[in-house]
Amino acid sequence: MASSSSPPESQRVSAPISLVQVRRLFSRPERVAESQFLRREIAGRMFERLSLIKIDPLQVLDAGCGEGDDLLTLRQHFPRSALLGLDAAMAMLHETRQRETRSWSGMQRLMRALRVGGQHLSADASLVCGDFGQLPLKAGGMDLVWSNLALHWHPQPHRVLAEWARILRVDGLLMFCCFGPDTLKELREVAAVAGHHARVLPFVDLHDYGDMVVSAGFASPVMDMEKLNITYSSAAKLLDDVRAFGGNPLKDRSRGLMSRQQAQSLNRALEQLSDRDGRLRLTVEVIYGHAFRARPRTTGTGEPIVHFEQRKI
Repeated sequence: MASSSSPPESQRVSAPISLVQVRRLFSRPERVAESQFLRREIAGRMFERLSLIKIDPLQVLDAGCGEGDDLLTLRQHFPRSALLGLDAAMAMLHETRQRETRSWSGMQRLMRALRVGGQHLSADASLVCGDFGQLPLKAGGMDLVWSNLALHWHPQPHRVLAEWARILRVDGLLMFCCFGPDTLKELREVAAVAGHHARVLPFVDLHDYGDMVVSAGFASPVMDMEKLNITYSSAAKLLDDVRAFGGNPLKDRSRGLMSRQQAQSLNRALEQLSDRDGRLRLTVEVIYGHAFRARPRTTGTGEPIVHFEQRKI
């Protein structure tokens, strides 16, 4: 008799996402370049939130650094910090290194070597290729974990958040954002027209992310959400951007390409959603979260930890 109980923690997934397919989709930086406008806009909103938090981190991880633009801005915010960029796609890391090289002029390289406030400015970011859910990093080594539009590409976000908690020092800061369930809802509405070919990745809800953050060992998370509307003059351009955002990494996606008839049917269905000016709208729901690493209450084997503090007289 089949069991109706939920799968064990190690097997629980938010969606049947193939990590191999995710790496493949992001292994061509030129393919996702057209979506940079959205990542830069959302990164700016994240940095506005970060500016309200007073921290001076020594070690900073950009989890899902992509082409490296956020690393450059993190360098501006924290010039003395040691930066580490991690991504699952090696091609993205090559692009990151090239952008870093181009960004430093000869004068900037000279200034980096000079003492500022009695300390040296940090060198270029270190880069590592790896899986979010199994980080090749030691426990308690990071002061800030930053992640921009990357968490939703992993099938086990609860596992990723637990890893981020593991590598953060107590009171270290996690700041992340990801897509929410209303992202691409217009495409989801017309998906039936093209059948299996138009399946849209199911995104996790804000409240579920909040529960995962707490379960991972973070204290008093701050979660919020906003919806952005992107307008297009044609269905073809809308679909191009959807592919540039990351495409379809689902394991059960259709292996074949759309036929011309299916593509035309999908375009017609999307164009029926256009407004009076003939423009199409695409919704992007963005979930933001930040929290500090709490002091652990139990050991790895589940035994309670009792903390003693010296009494002040």
